[in-house]
Amino acid sequence: MMVPFEGCEKSVRYYLVQVLFIFWYWGSVKNVEADVVASVGTNVNLGEALQFLREYDLEASRMCFTVGTSQWIYATNMTDFNKRRMVEEQVLKAKFDKLTWSRAMAFDWTKIPDPMVRRHLKFLVTSGRGSLPDEKYNEIHHLISEMKDIYAHVRVCPYDNNDKIYCDLELEDLSEIMAKSRNPLELAHVWKEWHDKTGPPMKNKFMRYVEIANQASKFNGFQDAGEEMRYLYEDADFENVVAETFQRLQPLYKEFFTYVRKKLVKQYGPNVVRPEGPLPAHILGNIWAQDWSNIENIVTPYPNTPKIDVTDEMRRQGFTPLRIFQMSEEFFTSLGLKPMPPEFWRHSMIEKPVNRKVQCTASAWDFCNRLDYRIKQCTEVQMKDLITSHHEMAHIQYYLYYADQPYLYRDGANPGFHEGIANAISLSVYNPTHLHLVGLFNNDTTDYETNMKFLFGMALGKLAYAPYAYLVDLWRYEIFRNGVSNMNSDWWQLRIKFQGVVPPIPRSEQHLDAAAKRHIPADMPYMKYYVALLLEFQIFEVLCNAAGHTGPLHSCDIYRSREAGRILSDIMTVGRSKHWKDVLRILTKGKSNKLSSDSMIKYFQPLYIWLKVQNKNEKLSGG
Repeated sequence: MMVPFEGCEKSVRYYLVQVLFIFWYWGSVKNVEADVVASVGTNVNLGEALQFLREYDLEASRMCFTVGTSQWIYATNMTDFNKRRMVEEQVLKAKFDKLTWSRAMAFDWTKIPDPMVRRHLKFLVTSGRGSLPDEKYNEIHHLISEMKDIYAHVRVCPYDNNDKIYCDLELEDLSEIMAKSRNPLELAHVWKEWHDKTGPPMKNKFMRYVEIANQASKFNGFQDAGEEMRYLYEDADFENVVAETFQRLQPLYKEFFTYVRKKLVKQYGPNVVRPEGPLPAHILGNIWAQDWSNIENIVTPYPNTPKIDVTDEMRRQGFTPLRIFQMSEEFFTSLGLKPMPPEFWRHSMIEKPVNRKVQCTASAWDFCNRLDYRIKQCTEVQMKDLITSHHEMAHIQYYLYYADQPYLYRDGANPGFHEGIANAISLSVYNPTHLHLVGLFNNDTTDYETNMKFLFGMALGKLAYAPYAYLVDLWRYEIFRNGVSNMNSDWWQLRIKFQGVVPPIPRSEQHLDAAAKRHIPADMPYMKYYVALLLEFQIFEVLCNAAGHTGPLHSCDIYRSREAGRILSDIMTVGRSKHWKDVLRILTKGKSNKLSSDSMIKYFQPLYIWLKVQNKNEKLSGG
């Protein structure tokens, strides 16, 4: 594990990067004027374009390594010094990105004869905000930084804390309360405090951010920033495609919603939950009401049937964090995929250190040097972390397989592919069949009640999330397209329309409740999570067919299937070098290139049939 050296304010490595940046900069002024803003390039020389892309590939990889290293050092040792150094590297990266855009703009990419070079230049020219003048480029980065800072420093007063002395609850504390409390007054208090202290303080900054983001997108040739966000999917009909997939999910979601509501009425009474109305956002176990897994003990069917949780068995067998990761690696090598390289085991952080503050959110890291790949995870011996380790290692597999692609193509085929593949692996690992096969679950895997309870638990995490994942960026598209005058009412109209969820207390345009989710102030796209949700089931079904699985889709395990491994390696190797629809063709052996919710519906089909029987006397609603 890397432990940072804190002997000087600026490291030798930082100065080296500055020197590299200067060389890159002076190389660029031969080709482009310093004050170029959104001008159309005229250079169509293929040789010069190739030279520029070779230089970019080298420097971007170096920059990725430098920034990634500084971020890793801070994430695994959260000191003020390490944070300052990380910010310095990120500022340098922002300058590099802007200069890269300027250099790419010297070319008329539409007339470059080589299709791969055209695609490269297109990605560089039509992404980012390098088209902005320096003043506004710096301003929007500063606005985003300020909004993230507001978000990070929100502190909330506990319920019934009348003296207001100990108002020090952080988001992690609030999430714990939302997950475990069953007092609707306490839940409403926590919900209100968080939403009141995130949105309103940053509302004016967010409005200015929208204005500048739209300006940048118009410089790049788009109507607004929403169109530029969708452009990453390289599909002019993308909005309609995802709308169609969600429409297909609605009958399943409505049955599920109706059953959950019935259980919540029984728990809280009609004064809190209207028997035929929407659900109030504060009683769903999550501060954003996006994942309902934490209310499983209230709404689950067959409460006397044991939940599938192999934590006790793992501890009985003497599992350690290292053994969890070794087991994860063996899953992938059983498919014929790659073992983790030596650097992975040398540098990864798989346990929480006792001597320093770290970020414990599990994550996979690619240091862009085709050598160094790591996972950061504060692993405990529990089933949740067993699943997470497989998920994160799936990301590492993706990194390993597309490592030979140029830097710009070392990514998922579209923004949802990385999570889609990792989640498809999780579907195989977290099911009774696999857990029984690896000796961790000894109960009958064909028991009807066990399977219904399992599927219902999966629906609380997956199906409940679908409308939320879908609507976050729909709201953003609407704001970028139509302006900021009705941001909060627009947000809640989408929440009730697609999710069937309403705020627990009245809201107004003084609020900005969408900003209670970090992705909004942090300028992070969200539609990729909905796309990933669909892809994980699409990919999973294809892998299951390749593995020769028969029976319900939710019981499939691809463990030890070399054919499933070959398909995974085929779709991972291309990275982003091909259009994602072409990657879907590779996945399905030419049968389809469409994003679809059909596999997700098939996965939950046994639950859907069960829900319709349970809801036969209920009025359906929800979304």
